[in-house]
Amino acid sequence: MALEVASPRPRRQPRQTLRRRALAPYLFLLPFGLLFILFFIAPLIYALYQSMFQSHRSGLGLGAATVSFSGLANFADVVHDPNFAASVGRVLLYGIVQVPVMLGLALILALFLDSAAARFKAFFRLAFFVPYAIPGIIAALLWGYLYDPALSPIVKGVQALGLPRLDFLGAGTVLWSIANIATWTYTGYNMLIIFAALQAIPSEIYESARMDGSSGWHVAWHIKIPLIVPTLILTCIFSIIGTLQLFGEPQVLSAISNNISSSYTPVLYAYNTAFNYNNYNYAAALSVVLALVICVLSFGFLRITQRQSGV
Repeated sequence: MALEVASPRPRRQPRQTLRRRALAPYLFLLPFGLLFILFFIAPLIYALYQSMFQSHRSGLGLGAATVSFSGLANFADVVHDPNFAASVGRVLLYGIVQVPVMLGLALILALFLDSAAARFKAFFRLAFFVPYAIPGIIAALLWGYLYDPALSPIVKGVQALGLPRLDFLGAGTVLWSIANIATWTYTGYNMLIIFAALQAIPSEIYESARMDGSSGWHVAWHIKIPLIVPTLILTCIFSIIGTLQLFGEPQVLSAISNNISSSYTPVLYAYNTAFNYNNYNYAAALSVVLALVICVLSFGFLRITQRQSGV
């Protein structure tokens, strides 16, 4: 009769060890959490607090300022502010045109780099990404030189050919000149994100498609693009947020163009209200309302695209 040997019971780990393991994920998240609270949540709460007050000056504006609690009065003024409404409408028009053009170019470049016929992929990836590596202010200064009628070699070259003079900084063209700068800067950045998503697609899918006789165009349209729809949605959301935060380009070009007002974009309006007109409370209200507009548009776009694509 065989004797059954009882297997040793597993040793119970001390409570102290279990607690350390339970706390480990939170310790890894702690650095990010502290920075997120310090540089995002805290400024947002402070801006919301500042927006609840109004500053008044007596004596034709020469007396000392008195700050009083105003509740939601600043927000009511923002809602009825024609300058703020015009600036939001302007950047929305800008985004409706600029974002599809930029993402379309980024998608085309990514598909080109991902094709089997592409050569020198590393060189072209770097070349397409270089504009994003240039600081935004430097890029705006560079394009401002190319736009300035007195300095632009483009304008002088067109005039030398006897063609009508180009006015990149005119009332009807300056917005699209800004859009050109943003497209030049961020196309390569979005291209790298899309290209990384294309590289993550299993090669077996392409091999099966080729065995079925699919052409390169068919593979790109019916396989590659549908599989990277989540990535395209992500880049579009980032672009929507960036559109509403447009600031650097109009700020730089305002020095050489009279067609860029102090309220040309919402962020530029809040900046000038705070630091040129010293109305920090109203600028805080502008910032809070703009943050709400960004949240509504970005999450609304995400929900719509998720329903339509089933992502």
